[in-house]
Amino acid sequence: MSSENDKNKLSNYSTETHILYGKDISNKWQYDHHVTAPITSSTTFRLDSVERGAMGFTNWVESSKHENDSDPIYIYDRLGEPNKDMLEENLAIVEKGETAVTFSSGMGAISGVLGILTKSGDEIIAHKTLYGCTISLLKNWYPRYNILVHQTDLSNLENVKSLITEKTRVIYFETPANPTLDIIDIAAMRQIADEANANRSQNDKIQIVVDNTFSTPYCQRPIEHGADFTIHSLTKGIGGFGTDIGGAVIGRMEFRDRLLLYRKDFGGILSPKNAWSILTYGLPTVALRQKKAISSAIKIAEFLEKHPKVDFVNYPGLPSYKSYNLAKKQMTNFEGEFAPGHLIYFVLKGDETNISREMGSNFMNYIAKNAYTMTLAVSLGHTRTLIEHPASMTHSVVPTDELENYGLHAGGVRIAIGLEKAEDIIKDLADSLDAI
Repeated sequence: MSSENDKNKLSNYSTETHILYGKDISNKWQYDHHVTAPITSSTTFRLDSVERGAMGFTNWVESSKHENDSDPIYIYDRLGEPNKDMLEENLAIVEKGETAVTFSSGMGAISGVLGILTKSGDEIIAHKTLYGCTISLLKNWYPRYNILVHQTDLSNLENVKSLITEKTRVIYFETPANPTLDIIDIAAMRQIADEANANRSQNDKIQIVVDNTFSTPYCQRPIEHGADFTIHSLTKGIGGFGTDIGGAVIGRMEFRDRLLLYRKDFGGILSPKNAWSILTYGLPTVALRQKKAISSAIKIAEFLEKHPKVDFVNYPGLPSYKSYNLAKKQMTNFEGEFAPGHLIYFVLKGDETNISREMGSNFMNYIAKNAYTMTLAVSLGHTRTLIEHPASMTHSVVPTDELENYGLHAGGVRIAIGLEKAEDIIKDLADSLDAI
C-alpha cells in the first residue's frame, strides 16, 4: 500500500486478517519482495561509520522518540533486531497497546515489567492464585529486595481496597487464573486504581498488570478493559506449537525505554529464531487454533460436569461457573463473541486431601500410560491436549498444607485442550475416569 489513504484502509479489515499481514509496511526491515519475512541469523550488525554507530546507541536509549524512523540502526542482538521488532509491532497491534517488548520467556516478561515498576520499599497486591513460578518469584525473591507482596482474593474488591497503601505500585493478576480459572474484573480494578491514583504523582501511580496467557488476545485484550500492561508467555497459545519459548509485555510507549533497558541489562533476550517462528507460524494462526480448541473445550467441560466421579468443573463457558456473567462480558473474540478459552480445571471426588491427591495421581498415571489424545505434560496452548496435576507439578512450590491459601485443591486437574476431535478426547477421559 503506497498512499496514506491506502494505509488508512487497514482499519477497515478485521483483526483476524490483520494478524496474518501484521503492520503491512514495517520500517524494521526491508523485505518488500518476501511473502514471509526472512529470518535473522546474525547477532552483530555492520555499521557504515562511527557516527552512525553513535546515532544507533542514541536512538536506542530514546527508542520511543525514534519509533517511526525510516532507517533503524541495528547494532547488537541484545539491543534489538528485525525479527523481534516486527513481532513486537504485531503483538502491540493485536493486544491494542502502544508498544510491546519481547523477552526470553514468560517469566522474563513478568520479571521485566515488575522490575521497572517497583523498587525497594514498594508493595504489590496480587491475586492469591497464580502460576507456580510467579508465586516463587514473589515469595522467594522479592523479600530479598524489600518489596512486600500481598496475595489475596482479588475477586473480592474490598480486599483490594483494604490493602492499598501509599507504597502500593502494582496490582497484579492472571485472568483466568492458573490453574483454577478464577476471573478477575479488570474494569472494576481500573476504577479502584483510578480512585487511589487521583492525588498521586505520575511515578507513584498504581499500575495494573494482567497476565493474559490463558486467554490469548483472541479471547481477551486486557488493555481494552483498563489494564496498563498485558503479559504473555509466547510459548503457550500465541506460539501454539510447543516449539519456541518466549514472553512479551504490551503497554504504553512511555515505558518502552525502561523495558528495553531492563531487558538489555538483565539479559532476558528473545532468540531471533524463536521470534521468527512465533511471528511466522504462531501469531497468524492463533484465531484458527483457538476457535477449534474452544469448540472442543465446551463439549469436554459439559461431559466432565455430568460425570459422577468429578466433584466440580471450572470453565468460563459453563453457565454453572461462578463468574460466567463476568466472563461473557470480558472474554470476547475479535468479533465481540464470547470466547471462554481452552483451559478446564476440574476436581475429582475425594473425602480427604490425601485421598483426593492420590486419586488425581492415579488418574494422571493411567492417562500417561493409556490415553491416545492426552499427554501428561505441563504447558498449554499446544496442538496436542496437555493434562497435568498442578499440586504435584506446576504449583509444587506451594506446600500441601498451604494449597487452600492459594485457592488450590489437592485433587485439582488442569487440562489444556488441543486440536484433536472433541469426541476422541472425551472417549479417553471416560476410559480414564472409569479406571480409577
